[in-house]
Amino acid sequence: MSHQQIRLRKPRTKQQSATGNGQESMNSRRTNGRTIFQKGRNMEYKTLGNTGLLVSRLCLGTMTFGRGQGIYKAIGAVDQKGADALVKAAIDGGINFFDTADVYSAGESEETLGQSFKNLNIARKDVVLATKVYSRMGPGRNDVGASRGHIMDAVEASLRRLQTDHIDLYQIHANDYITPIEETLRALDTLVTQGKVRYIGCSNWQAWKIARALGISESKNLARFDTLQAYYSIAGRDLERELGPLLEAEKIGLLVWSPLAGGLLSGKFSRENQRPEGSRRSEFDFPIVDKERTWKILDAMAPIAKAHGCSPARISLAWLLTKPVVTSVILGAKRLDQLQDNLAVAELKLTKEEIKQLDEVSALPPEYPGWMLSTQSGDRLDPAVSRFKQ
Repeated sequence: MSHQQIRLRKPRTKQQSATGNGQESMNSRRTNGRTIFQKGRNMEYKTLGNTGLLVSRLCLGTMTFGRGQGIYKAIGAVDQKGADALVKAAIDGGINFFDTADVYSAGESEETLGQSFKNLNIARKDVVLATKVYSRMGPGRNDVGASRGHIMDAVEASLRRLQTDHIDLYQIHANDYITPIEETLRALDTLVTQGKVRYIGCSNWQAWKIARALGISESKNLARFDTLQAYYSIAGRDLERELGPLLEAEKIGLLVWSPLAGGLLSGKFSRENQRPEGSRRSEFDFPIVDKERTWKILDAMAPIAKAHGCSPARISLAWLLTKPVVTSVILGAKRLDQLQDNLAVAELKLTKEEIKQLDEVSALPPEYPGWMLSTQSGDRLDPAVSRFKQ
């Protein structure tokens, strides 16, 4: 993709040596024999879709924040003190991107995240804040969906809970098959015009519907989707069939949810231990994954993780970050040690051979029309070769 990707560098301090490495006691810590620099020294940033807004390649997801009502009880119940610690660790690790949703613990996730920014004295301009609308937030007939009515009500409630006057990225959380796409887009365009929302996106939409929405936005001169938030992992690569090519062609940023397949790639699970005690996935088996295929992936991943002295989770995240379509990977954590392990991926670089091994063991099975397209294109240029290069 053509999205701009950069590494922000901080000026050297007086304590730093000529090689650029600071005193370890001040700026870094040791993990698995490797130096993990603090304050985001290794974090990379990428433009949010085809915009000029820079976001960190890792994003802190806050589904675990709040008391954990309903299904969120199995996902996590992080109180305010715990949330403050996670947010601080994320900021220290270079993350400037935070994702939540109104439905997470019935609004408590938004409330907790907004309060964390206040408690930690984090300037609003220094973070990119994303939330979502669609899910049921009350008993009324119109307390759900992507209608203009619900969007207008929901955004005011989210702004209030987050203690802010604007949302950087406002996303339609699910596919509303009742509301016309144009109605949804016009409501979002109104919010952008009002300054309450700066960028818009969608989540869990089909490729055809995103393409149609982009066409409507262009023809009606409405705000267009800049991002898609979708499930993608080395254990679940279905997104590559239709959504991936669309995102690349239209320069839409991909925000990855559940990059560890609901914890299946965390290192706790294996063919011999498929329901470890205390794991979220043992209670809430989601997202849907081909388990047998996943065990083969984990088997192939084990020696690579050993070579890098790290967890399979970190290898899984590093693999995702090699994919050009990925803008940012959303990390969900209940404990500080989980987040710190994931943040360390910022300095892990897989070799070409390691990426090749992981690509091959996790490859999608052939599916029509994909296998027919490759069969019939044999006498054409390799699609990876630019038509504009000699």
